[in-house]
Amino acid sequence: MAFDQVVHGRQDDFEARHGDRGRFTFAKHVVVPKEGTQLQVSFMEIPPGQSAYPYHWHAGVTEAYVILSGTGRVRTPGAEFDIGPGEVVVFPPGPAGAHRMTATGGEPLRYVDLDTTAEQDVIGYPDSRKTMAYTTARPTMLFRDDDAVDYYDGEPDAG
Repeated sequence: MAFDQVVHGRQDDFEARHGDRGRFTFAKHVVVPKEGTQLQVSFMEIPPGQSAYPYHWHAGVTEAYVILSGTGRVRTPGAEFDIGPGEVVVFPPGPAGAHRMTATGGEPLRYVDLDTTAEQDVIGYPDSRKTMAYTTARPTMLFRDDDAVDYYDGEPDAG
């Protein structure tokens, strides 16, 4: 879908996509999709005690969160810190931008998620030692880091 018009509205004006897997639960209201755009914009909502996603980093995407309501705890490589309404946190590309945010208060954590986009991205999951390859040209693929093979592995002419 190409992004070629002005978008305006409140969170409930945009259909929610829900995720629910153990301690990973969220509602994501996509305002501007990542496909065909330079900036993905979403309203996010995480229930108390939950996280939206595992601890991860992106090789080719910068993420920024603007907190609207609720409180959370952010884990990064250098520190953990609390976050609340009116605050912003920006995660740079690469391992230095690894992050996970967990809702800590008695109400849902609501924030605006602003992400640069890339037709290809590599996402690292340090806790589970996985790597994900994302591209718009083929399905997303996940690999365990321990399954790494030599560059020429399986090539018939490699000898």
